[in-house]
Amino acid sequence: MARDALKPLEGVLVVSMEQAVAAPYCASRLADAGARVIKVERAEGDFARNYDSVVHGESAYFVWLNRGKESLTANIKDETDKDLLYRILDKADVFIQNLAPGAAERAGFGSEELRRRNPRLITVDISGYGEDGEYADMKAYDLLVQAESGLCSITGLAEAPGRVGVSACDVSCGMYSYMAVLEALIGRDATGEGASIKTSLFAGMADWMTVPLLHYDYGEKIMPRVGLNHPSIHPYGAYDTQDGGQILIAIQNEREFGRLCETVLLDASLPEDPRFESNEARCAHRAEFDGVINNIFNNTDRDELVRRLREAAIAFGEVNDVAGLSDHPALRRIQVGSPTGPVDMVAPPALINNGVRDIGPIPEAGANSDAIKEEFKG
Repeated sequence: MARDALKPLEGVLVVSMEQAVAAPYCASRLADAGARVIKVERAEGDFARNYDSVVHGESAYFVWLNRGKESLTANIKDETDKDLLYRILDKADVFIQNLAPGAAERAGFGSEELRRRNPRLITVDISGYGEDGEYADMKAYDLLVQAESGLCSITGLAEAPGRVGVSACDVSCGMYSYMAVLEALIGRDATGEGASIKTSLFAGMADWMTVPLLHYDYGEKIMPRVGLNHPSIHPYGAYDTQDGGQILIAIQNEREFGRLCETVLLDASLPEDPRFESNEARCAHRAEFDGVINNIFNNTDRDELVRRLREAAIAFGEVNDVAGLSDHPALRRIQVGSPTGPVDMVAPPALINNGVRDIGPIPEAGANSDAIKEEFKG
């Protein structure tokens, strides 16, 4: 039978003992693709349900990351609930967990044992710093890992490090976990065997930090914090316009730089200046060239700058706030049901055959417990 291109994971059963962000992100994207996801929660529910109540009583984090799932409340230390979970897992395709270090194994849900029971099972263990080494038992939350991985050190203004304003480490780990599950499902089609996947918040962010790390390891250089500027490409940053806005420009090669100078900055001779003749030279004389740009941008209104930038085919963007994102013409939205009413949220980024997936609702805690117990009764 042909698979629905918008729901290619229909028939895949996922069990996720999850909380917070990283594991729910992975599981929610599997649900978007058609998998049946049973979310195992404590009686009081995933603590992320109570992070806030801004979406007509629901948590913004929770509605974002738990659409399309079924909720089963269970106590993994209770023998009756454990037996139910074992029966489900014996039929499952994927098991995901991001409990505290060692908690799943102590409760009898270690990945190795689960795959002995069900050799086709793909297990995903999500941790903060990996399961080996002196950091293995460390609790890890997004901001802690942003700091430990060095991300904060390259984020912010020169005067002080800063936090990336979204849960970058959690999301990175969730994305890598999702990709690894898809690869494992493909591999299982060939071998018939499941796989063990282990991901961590730190490992995901370390990968994102590869370029700064290579600059340090091979160039003995720590990238500076430069605010809304690129640390190794110039000009690539934000500049104030005469009427109070900010426009961010991005120059990627010398042809673009020449057009910027001639059409936007109105001085075609600038590329001949030894201080500005190459990207490395401009980075070394950043302050001098910023002075040239500011002299033009600070004395020209936004509309005229946009006209010149478009004429010169220079990449640029305006520095929006979240209100600007909410009204942005490129933003696509979907509507998802929740226990307290419909939620308009960002649509999945990928369009499949120009189609938009039908996304399932956000469940109440334990909404599907009775039906699941009946389906998997002993």
